[in-house]
Amino acid sequence: MKLAIACDHGGFEMKEALVKHLTAGGYEVTDFGIENPAQGVDYPDYAAKVCQAVTAKEVASGILICGTGIGMSMAANKFKGIRAAVVGDVFSAQATKEHNNANVICLGQRVLGEGLAEMIVDTWLTAEFQGGRHQNRIDKISQLEVNL
Repeated sequence: MKLAIACDHGGFEMKEALVKHLTAGGYEVTDFGIENPAQGVDYPDYAAKVCQAVTAKEVASGILICGTGIGMSMAANKFKGIRAAVVGDVFSAQATKEHNNANVICLGQRVLGEGLAEMIVDTWLTAEFQGGRHQNRIDKISQLEVNL
């Protein structure tokens, strides 16, 4: 599976750890940066890189990391077709894939430990969208994008 990942300066260490973890797990990871934690950047620029790769179907899913995950999720959800969720626990990681078919997750380096972040990502990547009544809700979200 191909994945995209990016961070701002508040998520660099977690991004680096997750790239190693995912690569070791057999995933093909496209790293959109940043490359230097001293590099002060604006998180919307990096959210855009990942979301564009997801919507263009260059990758299956995306992972965004900042200090809390909140800023990245706000930026990511501006992209048509992106369903991004801030995830801070394993249950939410599973539910956001099974019920919301999230194609991007957002993590906060300042609020999560590395081990928990790895568990969250692993759970999210292995969970499967349940469809059924949940598909109707996804369709309604997509219709909101068209109407607004």
